[in-house]
Amino acid sequence: MAWFYLIIAGLFETAWAVALKYSEGFTRLWPSVVTVVAMAISIYLLAISLKTLPLGTAYTVWTGIGAIGTVIYGIMVFGESKDLLRILFVIMIVGGIVGLKITSRA
Repeated sequence: MAWFYLIIAGLFETAWAVALKYSEGFTRLWPSVVTVVAMAISIYLLAISLKTLPLGTAYTVWTGIGAIGTVIYGIMVFGESKDLLRILFVIMIVGGIVGLKITSRA
């Protein structure tokens, strides 16, 4: 279950990062509320996963999921660059996450 909680925590990290963009520096109420709530859920689920997963693995996977999610969202919604090198580096993050999962004892 720890890996499930960690993946959901990473998805909520993506959600709060995207909502933060829409909050325009916490000047818009509802995107700001979504940001804070998603942050709280993300941290809570990360904390639960840390009961059994190694800190370095869990934190790296959590931030990696958030980073990948925000890059994908940025490309799809904001029209951000789809440059080949950019995509290659995102794939490298995915490879690191998979590698950490494979080598984790939990």
